[in-house]
Amino acid sequence: FSVFYGMCYSLSIAWQKLHHHKCRICFQYQGWLFLLFFPPFLKMFLKVLVDNLLEFNCLVKSVPLEGHTEAVCAVDAIYQSDEPDLNLLIASAASDSTVRIWSRHNSEVKCIEVLQFGNGFVMGVSLSFLPGSNVPILACGGDDCKINLFIQQNGQFQKTVILPGHEDWIRGVEWAICGDDLFLASCAQDCLIRIWKVCSKSKQFSEIEDDTIRLKENVFTVKDTDTTYAITLESVLAGHENWVYAVHWQPSFSKGKLMQQPMRILSASMDKTVIIWEPDKESGVWLEQVRVGEVGGNTLGFFDCQFSPDGSMIIAHAFHGAFHLWKQASVNKKEWTPEVVISGHFNSVEDVQWDPEGEFIISVGSDQTTRLFAPWKRKHETQVTWHEIARPQVHGYDMRCLAMIGRFQFVSGADEKVLRVFCAPKNFIENFSNITGIPMEKLCSHQSSDLPEGATVPALGLSNKAVFEGDISAQVAEDEETFNTISNQYPEIYFQPLILTEPPQEDHLLQNTLWPEIQKFSLICYDLSSVLKTRCTQTHSNHPIVLPLLLSCRFL
Repeated sequence: FSVFYGMCYSLSIAWQKLHHHKCRICFQYQGWLFLLFFPPFLKMFLKVLVDNLLEFNCLVKSVPLEGHTEAVCAVDAIYQSDEPDLNLLIASAASDSTVRIWSRHNSEVKCIEVLQFGNGFVMGVSLSFLPGSNVPILACGGDDCKINLFIQQNGQFQKTVILPGHEDWIRGVEWAICGDDLFLASCAQDCLIRIWKVCSKSKQFSEIEDDTIRLKENVFTVKDTDTTYAITLESVLAGHENWVYAVHWQPSFSKGKLMQQPMRILSASMDKTVIIWEPDKESGVWLEQVRVGEVGGNTLGFFDCQFSPDGSMIIAHAFHGAFHLWKQASVNKKEWTPEVVISGHFNSVEDVQWDPEGEFIISVGSDQTTRLFAPWKRKHETQVTWHEIARPQVHGYDMRCLAMIGRFQFVSGADEKVLRVFCAPKNFIENFSNITGIPMEKLCSHQSSDLPEGATVPALGLSNKAVFEGDISAQVAEDEETFNTISNQYPEIYFQPLILTEPPQEDHLLQNTLWPEIQKFSLICYDLSSVLKTRCTQTHSNHPIVLPLLLSCRFL
């Protein structure tokens, strides 16, 4: 399968072939990419830009959809014909409090309608067709905590039904056609997911006694088809403990000549979890089937998620731009294991250095991290791919410069105007050997036995503190004792040495791959720009431009 994602000024494509992950840039344009949408046919796609316009791509052709005056935040589209080159209906929502409806016929795209929302914001749109008809229905969810349903009649979208229920901003809506029924899933900042069912009124009992207990219905009639429909609340899913940012149905698949829609929902939340929901086979009650996510680190949860086409893999991305990929086990279907996925800086890269032997590179960026990339050499395979295998420094200031001063030593500088010296710990060298296939004898020196196991950052600190084997043993002994004070519930050492044979996942990179800081120099008055001969910005004649740096510490 392929993953299309926005990366600063570029649209990137990563795809999986066997166990290999590749990434390449296929488009470049001026504007920050914010969101991607793919209709059922991957021949065409939409990309939503933060510079107030959309671009429609068909292989190499690109058509900008201009009209919004603020950033575009949501988009959806449906084909109004079996021929993908014919009519395509597009809905886009932006921060200008409007939803624009676009129509594409052959190569021409035009805006056919603008829906005004006053001072409100729409953050989720989804298009589909009413059951048993070709009448488009548009769902819009926004900051008024209500879902507005628009039906296209006489060529115009008319507000037909308002669905209340959510108690905070609605972040996502998505339709799914299952048989003769239409289902709508919505998620909001009230930590809940709601599932709505749309069906033809003819399917309901025509005569129901007034005292019969039944679900409340929202009934409306479409004049074009002279059909009455009923909307009911199917279920409310409560399981997340923070804002739910995304909800998606598993993609439909072809079975014979018919399309089958699996009744599975994937949701992503700021509580650092991704959940798969399914209805119970006996009772029909929607239940949580699988929960995956992050443990530890300084992340803020997940922004979005997606199923793979066959539903055997799920991918999500977090606040700091990291991808997370899980794969379903072939035997135990409820077991999902994390997989290797692409990673990198989520802000501008400021400096890059090769190690003296040319076997890995280290980079620093404005995302306040230092990252190490190395080749992953698998056994019995010839192809080699590069991955992030360590994050030696997770700082509190934007990183600016970097210099290698040894095989596994480097100096970095940040906006705090302090130079910090780092040395690789023993656990990193062992994992580096396993992943790259370089023998330990080539990497280790006679002083390697004195190296710390890893590093950790104290609470409210910026310096990576070395963790030795004795520290880990002492921490384990303390954990076995009963907590008698609140302070004992939060350990100082979060580092746990692990032996890896493949690139680590994001949660491991955040807290188990730090390098200990062995020295720091506070010599600079103004912004750093390079090391080892440091240079700073001169704003006064009394401050020198160049300050020579003397490293007086002993390096291992």
